[in-house]
Amino acid sequence: MIREIEMSELVCPLANVEEVFSTTAGTVYQCSRKNCFWLEYNNETTSFSVSDFLKFKKRIDGIDVEHMLHDTTRSSDFEIIMPFRTERCFILAVEEVLQLRELLDGAKFMMELNSVVRTCLQVSPFAVFA
Repeated sequence: MIREIEMSELVCPLANVEEVFSTTAGTVYQCSRKNCFWLEYNNETTSFSVSDFLKFKKRIDGIDVEHMLHDTTRSSDFEIIMPFRTERCFILAVEEVLQLRELLDGAKFMMELNSVVRTCLQVSPFAVFA
């Protein structure tokens, strides 16, 4: 499914954007023209290269939610994340960390599933058709 995004939201106005995964919290899109991912979360859109997207996911996965819940100091109520090569700053409470994890986990699963499907559909060059 191809979705139209506002031109002001895109770095490249001619991008071909396809939805990868969506939850009630947000959506991850893939741009085949720029070979990047777009994260739409909290009414903002952020562009990531493939490697930066995976690093961002790893950083979100590394947040110690249990510590945030048990620590009574005010500084543990939120986690501040500023992804590499973006101008966006994420200030995340526990619920938002969990929402973002769900969204990024689903997107990564769909990326891996797509890769497995492509591998399975490849035909061996030595296959004999009768």
